[in-house]
Amino acid sequence: MPSAAFARSAALPGITVGLPTGWQIPTGVQMNVTSSFAERGTLPRDNQGNNNLAVFLWATPWTVLGGQLRFIQSFPFNAVSPQEGPWQAGLAQPLTTAQVAWKIGDNLGVSYFLGGFWPSDTLFALRSASIAQRFAISYVGDGWNLTANLHYGTMLDNTSPTGVFYSDYMNLDLTATKRFGKWQAGAVAFGSTDLPTGRLGYRHVGQVAVGGLVGYAFDKFTIQAFVTRDIAQRNLGGEETRAWLRVLVPLWRPEPDQVPNRVSVRRNSAAQ
Repeated sequence: MPSAAFARSAALPGITVGLPTGWQIPTGVQMNVTSSFAERGTLPRDNQGNNNLAVFLWATPWTVLGGQLRFIQSFPFNAVSPQEGPWQAGLAQPLTTAQVAWKIGDNLGVSYFLGGFWPSDTLFALRSASIAQRFAISYVGDGWNLTANLHYGTMLDNTSPTGVFYSDYMNLDLTATKRFGKWQAGAVAFGSTDLPTGRLGYRHVGQVAVGGLVGYAFDKFTIQAFVTRDIAQRNLGGEETRAWLRVLVPLWRPEPDQVPNRVSVRRNSAAQ
């Protein structure tokens, strides 16, 4: 009989903080590499993990209902050390998706994201394929990035081969940063929760974390560094501290007038 062990969301909670996901971006291809190291205070020893995600985003010149069409492909590589034991590492679930972003004001945009996580045979990651939807809103005026990105995941198989129950999930990533020349700084936060399963004995998990972010735009790429800490958690064994590092690199752009060190907003935007 399947156990009542807990599962988590397919998307790493907090993975989109710091990004203006509701806003239109320069036409072309960019790469986003995010790496994080986490330690969760559990007994008798702490759990540790390293999450690495490479994302390739193609912002096309095409529109859908007046919104910018873009395609996203991600490739994750993760490692875990449960209870400070031997490290286990492997590829986790790739994500393939499309997104449409609408500009609804000089500095305000919204986006809708629809795609899916592929199944995985990695034992320490979710193994079921799932549908991923995201709804984002961003304000980018006067150097600000005020963004809320809601993730909604629907599992296609509710039980793993080892008997772990999978539930649908919801995450919310929040960003409030300000740019000062090539620097940016501000606050980030995220929350995650399993959704009701109707299964007796299922232990729902969730967390709320807050932190601070600092970024710098070099001539050819942008770096962001941030640290987050749980202020609340449910059935995860203890609070987590996570250190993040992100590099955003424009790989190809057809528009020569676009500013090279701005990977997230257009030159003709008031946000620039």
